[in-house]
Amino acid sequence: MILIGQYDSPFVRRVAVALKLYGFGYEHRPWSVWSDVDQLATVNPLRRVPTLVLDGGELLIESSAILDALDDMVGPERAMLPRSAPERRRGLRVCALSTGLADKAVSLFYEGVLRETPSQVWVDRCRAQIGDVLSALETDRALSPSAYWLGDAIGHADIAAACALRFVSEAHPGLFDPARWPRLAAHGAQCEALPAFQAICQPLTVTLKDEA
Repeated sequence: MILIGQYDSPFVRRVAVALKLYGFGYEHRPWSVWSDVDQLATVNPLRRVPTLVLDGGELLIESSAILDALDDMVGPERAMLPRSAPERRRGLRVCALSTGLADKAVSLFYEGVLRETPSQVWVDRCRAQIGDVLSALETDRALSPSAYWLGDAIGHADIAAACALRFVSEAHPGLFDPARWPRLAAHGAQCEALPAFQAICQPLTVTLKDEA
């Protein structure tokens, strides 16, 4: 397999962490959709990351779709998202909120990078969305007394939330307040202490990228 994209992306990182936990070997190509766009275009016409190329050459794009395919490869016993409702629906909701959180944080980050004068309306909107999603995730995490979101084993919901939290904290220092969202802070710290998270880690760099 070949995973394309840089680990400072919360979307690329969630796929890489899952690959590590599954035990899949892969080649990592840390291409930027800006500086390496010509190379990326030869693989993915959308020019987006993460992009995963399977051993047979099949192309997988978009982090949630990639992880769904990986779950199918390892089978229901090892899948990191429940295969039936209602826990599956909850896991999907947490993943959607977490990736949406990361998406808004990326949008807010590049509003300041791409515009000489950022739109205050857009900034306020993104910050409000980020705050509301953090509160929703905090409330949902409080419903789980288990070690992880959906039980005693780590899953895609845990990974997505932790990767989003790290990006928010690095891209927008001070925006994530551990005192306001203590369960999320504890969740993020727990995940970041795991070997897979420590192995798949890259400080945020100011690059222009387009992800999902």
